[in-house]
Amino acid sequence: MPDIQQTSPQKPIESAAERISRVEELAYTVRVSEVMSSNVKTLSPTMPMSDVLEMLRQQRISGAPVVSNNELIGIISLEDLIRALMKNDLQSPISQYMSTNLITARSYDPVVEALKTFTRTSVGRLPVLDEHGALVGMITKGDITLGVMNALQKDYQVEEVRRYRASHLFEDIVSDRSSLILRYMIKKGDFLRGGNASSNIKRALVRLGANPQIARRCGIAIYEAEMNLIIHTTNGGIIRVEIEAHKITMRAIDDGPGIPDVKLAMQAGYSTATDEVREMGFGAGMGLFNINRCVDKMTLESEIGKGTKLEMKIYLHAEEGVGEKSTQYGELTT
Repeated sequence: MPDIQQTSPQKPIESAAERISRVEELAYTVRVSEVMSSNVKTLSPTMPMSDVLEMLRQQRISGAPVVSNNELIGIISLEDLIRALMKNDLQSPISQYMSTNLITARSYDPVVEALKTFTRTSVGRLPVLDEHGALVGMITKGDITLGVMNALQKDYQVEEVRRYRASHLFEDIVSDRSSLILRYMIKKGDFLRGGNASSNIKRALVRLGANPQIARRCGIAIYEAEMNLIIHTTNGGIIRVEIEAHKITMRAIDDGPGIPDVKLAMQAGYSTATDEVREMGFGAGMGLFNINRCVDKMTLESEIGKGTKLEMKIYLHAEEGVGEKSTQYGELTT
């Protein structure tokens, strides 16, 4: 089967779709474990619904996880309590009213994945599980808002010093063309480390003196490409980023299984993720769409059974360049 190629047209760098806010950037870098409530009040399935009434009143919460033998088996909510009250049935066990259709978040995911789950399901709270499936917390939209606000207020003094030092690393290097290449190996199914490459790349760009907006766009594009390698490939793949004074070229490469219909895959909401991956909160079908809005040019080549190559480019204006002498074409000073 011949290669299939889909190229997006170059877009103006200041288009509204590409103006990534600091808050949106943090949604891709702050982890669920950093913003969740870890002091979780749990209930037993054998307790009467009257205990739910008392807990929700005392704790001023709208729901609680139900645990049996240290295993999460359900969620009891204010809505469930109201149903019991309407039936004057507060002596019935929690097991009769709790929801067993569990929708959860994972402690090591960036909060953007929890936000996607909230949007997809319209639930008000999510139990948080660790890598072993144990209940470690609860998260709400309010927790995410507060966590992002706290992150915005952090002191960036140390980061500013690191950025200054990095921006002078190659100050005396002169060449016809200089570039910095970053390379990351991404493992299939490695959700625990998902997003690490994108965070490292974004941090490197900031320390090299890149415009914060450029760093944000790269970070989100790489995150989505990274998760695609984790979810959809056979053996994982490679993320390769080449940083030059006038452009940033990002590539995600894998050796299978290939994309049957590239045009269909480019559509927002289309996904070939398995039910297992969807249950984990991934596979919303927005990855390529999000990448396309963050970069100036995207090229996708795929061959069934042989693999996929995704290339993303961001072109830098003089005021957006990387390094102290980035206004001089072809000279990367970091």
